[in-house]
Amino acid sequence: MLETIIDNAYEWLVVVNKDGMIDYMNKTYCEFLEVDRESVVGRHVTDVIENTRMHIVARSGNMELADLQYIRGNYMIANRVPIYQDNELIGAVGTVIFRDTEQWKQMNTHIKVLLSELEYYRSGSSKENGASYSLYDIVGTSEPIRSLKEKVKQVASGNVSVLIRGESGTGKELFAHSIHQLSERSNRPFIKVNCGAIPDQLLESELFGYEEGAFTGAKKGGKLGKFELADKGTIFLDEIGDMPANMQVKLLRVLQDREVERVGSLRTKKVDVRIIAATNRPLEAMVEERRFREDLFYRINVIQLFIPALRERVQDVKPLAESFVRKISAKAGKRVIGIEDNAMQLLLQHNWPGNARELENALEASVHLTRTETVDVASLPDYLKENEGLVTGYRKLKDIVEKAECEAIRKTLIQCENDKLAAAKILGIGKTSLYDKINKYDLF
Repeated sequence: MLETIIDNAYEWLVVVNKDGMIDYMNKTYCEFLEVDRESVVGRHVTDVIENTRMHIVARSGNMELADLQYIRGNYMIANRVPIYQDNELIGAVGTVIFRDTEQWKQMNTHIKVLLSELEYYRSGSSKENGASYSLYDIVGTSEPIRSLKEKVKQVASGNVSVLIRGESGTGKELFAHSIHQLSERSNRPFIKVNCGAIPDQLLESELFGYEEGAFTGAKKGGKLGKFELADKGTIFLDEIGDMPANMQVKLLRVLQDREVERVGSLRTKKVDVRIIAATNRPLEAMVEERRFREDLFYRINVIQLFIPALRERVQDVKPLAESFVRKISAKAGKRVIGIEDNAMQLLLQHNWPGNARELENALEASVHLTRTETVDVASLPDYLKENEGLVTGYRKLKDIVEKAECEAIRKTLIQCENDKLAAAKILGIGKTSLYDKINKYDLF
């Protein structure tokens, strides 16, 4: 009787153990998430519920009441309460009381102003200062992706620096957002800085801020830098391999002393930030060439996440493609419900040098061009329709050899977990030659 009542209760309910693994989820919550109860029990809650903090409450013992949580396109009101047995923290129970914020408005008119401010913060300000993605958004069934997700869960709770490596378009930023979302800092700012996109002369003032009158054109009252904005939260230094040498010195000082000095100021300010960095550059080779500081490299490379190229995990092409089609068709307002088998075969055969980003761009064009309710061969970009097996016979021998060499080096680096010396021994070449080829093929 009790289980029947709980299963059909208006509230959605989930129970996790102290490790964040789901012990129970009621029927109504399962129906909303479109999952079977048997399939979710024993799984980590972050794999099932997007933007959840249940695992954090189960670990910290800190109750969270009336918290806004974004699930499947809507803000909902969630409670999370720790569970104790014999004074020992053993897990947490979570309930979703109001399934959309409009219900809360109707039942609590006096809270409308506060809710409006909260929604503005989450939807507007958070676009600049918050993480937009979670582990839920990382699509893939391959062993490398499953392993990376588990590693993210392990490292998220600490404050150690994380270096995310991989080719352009592999999804490094998604992993950075996910680490922040799973950490105790998830309610604090997440600030992204693209080190390669900001002109050298502006990078210092962007990172550390400036005082009024510090230079011609300085704003009245000065400006907060990214590190101050990220205080108590996370700063994501994207494309850190492109940071100029003079800024590497100043960044190292901030990481060592945990304090910043604005441009034009003589005072320093303490900051508490977690560092997540990302790059597609061969930092080890750059260190040897004195283009990247060795001490800075070790500061940011405490934990390393290596995201393999999409061609190394073909198993992920299909789920990624299907996910992109759903997202793009919803955004475009078109009814496109899938990908035809022959079109999918072409997607699986392609090498995807631009990785997931290239796949998404190709499917965006296809969704808009298709005249049916599926992505067909006719709607795919022309370059995907070439039979690579036939075209190979007309390519220059030099191109074929270089492609094979590039693939051999890439696979060996993955096998050796990016250990250059070990990879060079396996390949039977010198370390200097390996670095030359890494630079030639833009590997890492």
